[in-house]
Amino acid sequence: MKEAAIVILNYNGEAMLRKYLPQVISNSVYDIVVVDNGSNDASISYIQKDFPEIRLILLSENHGYSKGYNLGLEHLKDVYSYYLLLNSDVEVTDEWDQTLVGYLSQNPKVAACQPKVLSLTKGYFDYAGAAGGFLDQLGYPFCRGRILHVVELDQGQYNDSIELDWASGACFCVKSSIFHDLGGFNPFYFSHMEEIDLCWRMRNEGYKIHHCGATQVYHLGGGTLSQVNPLKTYLNFRNSLYMLRGNLELNGFLKVFLWRIILDFGAIMHLLLTKGVGHSWAIVKAYWDFLTKCDALKYRQSKKVKNHISAKPLAIYSIIWSYYLKGKKKYSELS
Repeated sequence: MKEAAIVILNYNGEAMLRKYLPQVISNSVYDIVVVDNGSNDASISYIQKDFPEIRLILLSENHGYSKGYNLGLEHLKDVYSYYLLLNSDVEVTDEWDQTLVGYLSQNPKVAACQPKVLSLTKGYFDYAGAAGGFLDQLGYPFCRGRILHVVELDQGQYNDSIELDWASGACFCVKSSIFHDLGGFNPFYFSHMEEIDLCWRMRNEGYKIHHCGATQVYHLGGGTLSQVNPLKTYLNFRNSLYMLRGNLELNGFLKVFLWRIILDFGAIMHLLLTKGVGHSWAIVKAYWDFLTKCDALKYRQSKKVKNHISAKPLAIYSIIWSYYLKGKKKYSELS
């Protein structure tokens, strides 16, 4: 079995591939595989012409991040020990791939890890993952280096390696056997929150998720779905509810769900005033689809659901409360 593959999911991303793929090749040692989600631009011809050594896995349509990666990685099953899943809009650094694979190989209980994810606006952490992800006790995600809308300047404060609740889907390394044993990403998610759900299922099975501060990458962000698109709001809220129900016992879920209804109603009002009807309606639709369409709840490979959310014993009860009412907008300010 080969050691590792860098797997990039692509959908009509010719511009991103032209900008970032050459430096991924020059800064990496492992095989590179591009899984194409039925692109109709010149992505495929560009790779075939300029980089014929790259393996292409062609899918017939756009399955989204979750199912697209699942289908693509099925072609690599039993071929590689580790997968490095990388967004097409990420600039990597020298030896990033060896560092992450080496970290997992030295830590057998760690199923997945991420590097520091910095913004291409050099100096700041990136919104998508920053220096590692956590969940509060109501299931809202936050990161070291990014609390809701506030992104910190990287001053070396998170160069360590620690246990996380989840690793960023923009760039993370995962043991292939564990990925497949747990059925991969939940295919009903399409995109957003799927890496958080997978990491939670891994934790339910007794594995750990880590941040590896010894290496870093730079993420453009918004290259696939812009923050101003209401679809992003819809997917985040709907998939968050799916994730809670899929990983908590019923009693634990109901306690969280009652608080979520209250706080998410506040989000509806806030978005109505700041971003208009489209985003607030997206949350309403997310709740409606969660309550009426249960297909995603049937996809739970891990039966070891629990009543706690975070791996950290001193986890924040509500990041919303801490941010808006206590004014705590940096990870270092949380207790």
